Amino acid sequence: MALSDLLYPDNPKRRQELIRLHQELLNCMSTNFHATNELAGVLNEHLGCTITRIWMRESSTIKENCDIMIQAMSEIQHQVQKIDSNMKEKLEPVLYQKLYDIKEPELEKIAIAHKVFSIVLGEATSTAGMVAIKLLSSNLITLTVSKLVSLLAQIGASVLGGISITILGLGIEMILHAILGAVERNQLLAAVRSYEKHLAEFKAASEKYRHAIREVTSLVRQQVQ
Repeated sequence: MALSDLLYPDNPKRRQELIRLHQELLNCMSTNFHATNELAGVLNEHLGCTITRIWMRESSTIKENCDIMIQAMSEIQHQVQKIDSNMKEKLEPVLYQKLYDIKEPELEKIAIAHKVFSIVLGEATSTAGMVAIKLLSSNLITLTVSKLVSLLAQIGASVLGGISITILGLGIEMILHAILGAVERNQLLAAVRSYEKHLAEFKAASEKYRHAIREVTSLVRQQVQ
């Protein structure tokens, strides 16, 4: 009798459910890698940042790929905080406060930010101020990225964190063997349920993250056109 049959004698569908969850996680992670690179590209081109592009490593584990994403997002957080520091340093307090005043016209905020980047960079693109204001006035960094980083850390630390992202090609038996190496059999179903919860939260946070990035990149594209 196969190992999976011993584990799930009354519920064969659980095996396919585990595969589906694993694939959903990989698809979500892959999309987040792409979105992160898009945002890094905008920051590098228009705000003088030097954020390194990232790629999923097929020979690595889920945790290792989560760590790659966390490092990139932490760098983005650092760069946006640096942008804010530049604004605060170069502007009079009244002008700096205008950047965060929801009553102030966005065009005026963009003009103020662009002046700062023209000083900091020596020369700034016409979209520099727009990108800066979009990042500073949105919750992309303060809430969205922070939430996603937290969820990535939880997934990396979970029972499935040690599984290679390419293990799907080896079949369900190998997935189960990998899981059993980290958890007792009587804990397995509880671990899968926990994983389902993490994935649901991760997908929701990822969608907010990608939506925020789309807002920035779409503005840049419109400016170019």
